[in-house]
Amino acid sequence: MNYQQAWDYLDSLQFHKIKLGLDAMRSFMARVQNPEQQLKTVHVAGTNGKGSVCVTLLTLLTQAGYRVGLYTSPHLSSVRERFRIGNTFISEETFARIATQIRDVLGEEKITYFEFTTAIAFLWFAEEKLDLVVLETGLGGRLDATNIITPLVSVITNISMDHEAYLGNTISAVAGEKAGIIKDGVAVITAVKADAGLAEVEAASKEKNAALYRYENDFSSMLNADNSWKWRMSNISYDKLHCSMKGDYQIENASLALATLQLLKKHDFQVSEKTIRKGLKSVHWPGRLESFSLEKEGKKIHYLLDGAHNPAGVESLVQTLKKECTYKKLIVIWGAMADKDLQSTLASVAELADSIVLTKPDGERSANPELLLENVPSAYKDKCKLLPTVESAISWAEELATPEDLILIAGSLYLVGASRKILLGELVT
Repeated sequence: MNYQQAWDYLDSLQFHKIKLGLDAMRSFMARVQNPEQQLKTVHVAGTNGKGSVCVTLLTLLTQAGYRVGLYTSPHLSSVRERFRIGNTFISEETFARIATQIRDVLGEEKITYFEFTTAIAFLWFAEEKLDLVVLETGLGGRLDATNIITPLVSVITNISMDHEAYLGNTISAVAGEKAGIIKDGVAVITAVKADAGLAEVEAASKEKNAALYRYENDFSSMLNADNSWKWRMSNISYDKLHCSMKGDYQIENASLALATLQLLKKHDFQVSEKTIRKGLKSVHWPGRLESFSLEKEGKKIHYLLDGAHNPAGVESLVQTLKKECTYKKLIVIWGAMADKDLQSTLASVAELADSIVLTKPDGERSANPELLLENVPSAYKDKCKLLPTVESAISWAEELATPEDLILIAGSLYLVGASRKILLGELVT
């Protein structure tokens, strides 16, 4: 297969619905000599912040001179975004070659889309003989396709309600699934809170004899008056640190990454304080509180893109808008998946918005604008306009915006990906 054929074949697997379980993954990987067993890994699960922790680890370790692979999901516009070594994404040729290999081994057998991409990651990273691989879970943890590895360190960012159809409708159930990445004797770094899954994480760590390091207990951060921050763990501390990404919660994510680096020292990975300071200032995670400005017809327009799609993520977005963003009017472009908590997420943003355009990114899971409108509180419905395509929504918002205004595009990574491609072009070229 060439690249386009390989991508088309992969997309056809989306009709093979999500199927949580490890049997198919283990069976297939055994047929290609278990490349995942050759890798040194860090495994990252959680509800929000997984990607930020992963890309922070990638950035700091790469700047320290290590060859590090990164596997994340979903992608914004190109499937190649899911696979990186340092700052280099998988090439079209390599993607097509490995995808063809997997298809040929499978024959008539089918695996899920995520199992297929995970197999690509394992095969490519093993070929490249990397120093370390950072793996983000796709959904949950216990039955996630990535969970066939035994990492050097496990990370669980935080736990809140999301993907209830697959993970359960209580925090305890979701936490139990996330804690399923914990392995025998493998240390765990976490920011899980006492009233949001900590009991389940503690129980799993105890059962697996895995040392547990808790944010705000075994390591911590403190915001300084000048908006820099201080981090400490045991007898190690760094002061006057700065994150490149917006959002106070990025300090928590960066803290998890720094704690992970401390544990990686036991496995001979060394990152200097100088590299940490420089690296934190250069972490970039597109589509997550990403701000930029563009000139359109002689007018400067300001944008903020964020993939927040569950109540906890949207609350963090709202706090960032209130504390870190300045604008005269807030113009919101919103699209979401129909299986998300539309009511609470929309209400939080609608309260701040001056104008809202409800639209629909491509995809069978995307909610129609009419369904979104039903979930807008009645007090804010007059602010709303319904447009059928992302292109028309952006055009309408740009026509309305002045240089003092901010266009927020949020509600779904699929919407953010489609919008970012229109505004900035492909992330991977």
